Amino acid sequence: MFKKAIIALSIAAMSAASAVAQAQPVDDYKKVEFFAGYSNGQVDTGVDSGNSAVDFFRDRENFNGVNGSGVYNFSRYFGVKGDVSATYNNKSISGETSGATVSFKNDNSLYNFLGGVQVKDNSNEGVFKPFGHVLVGAAHARSKFKDYTCTPTTGVCPTVIIPDSTFSETGFAAAIGGGIDFRVNNRFQIRAIQVDWNPVRIAGETQNNLRLGAGIVF
Repeated sequence: MFKKAIIALSIAAMSAASAVAQAQPVDDYKKVEFFAGYSNGQVDTGVDSGNSAVDFFRDRENFNGVNGSGVYNFSRYFGVKGDVSATYNNKSISGETSGATVSFKNDNSLYNFLGGVQVKDNSNEGVFKPFGHVLVGAAHARSKFKDYTCTPTTGVCPTVIIPDSTFSETGFAAAIGGGIDFRVNNRFQIRAIQVDWNPVRIAGETQNNLRLGAGIVF
């Protein structure tokens, strides 16, 4: 349900840009734009507990970080886009096992390196600037376990946990979605919202992630 909604948003943004392309002059538009801002990743854990909005976010881990992109517009409505995002999730875990109290820290990161096409009205007029993009590339995921401690209570410490271990994997990734920019002047725009379906293929499994963002376009 959410995947379809995100794709629909992208299609709607593309349709909006195409609809206004009616014999308009194309010699006064922004040739290059850059975006920098906050990125929130809702990373798929592989659990599927239901179809409601609460279930969707409950089945995902919350990652926070940054997103940057650059676009070269070869016409008023179409541009070539490069996009990089880096998001992080750090947590402490503790629990009882085999009669011992075990605790450790788990630091996770997810990087997206993407490129593709953006559709947007890049004219130096108007305020409301919806956009859509289709991007493909690679993702790099990393998970580090550190600061492992074990305190025996009635048993012994398990030997299956390897302290200070790092695991990483690189695979296919994409971002399909769009958002809304608001033009402040010819130099700056505010990206109020960006919503992407961000599928990532890691270690033979596909994560159906959601990527949210906001920031400044210049």
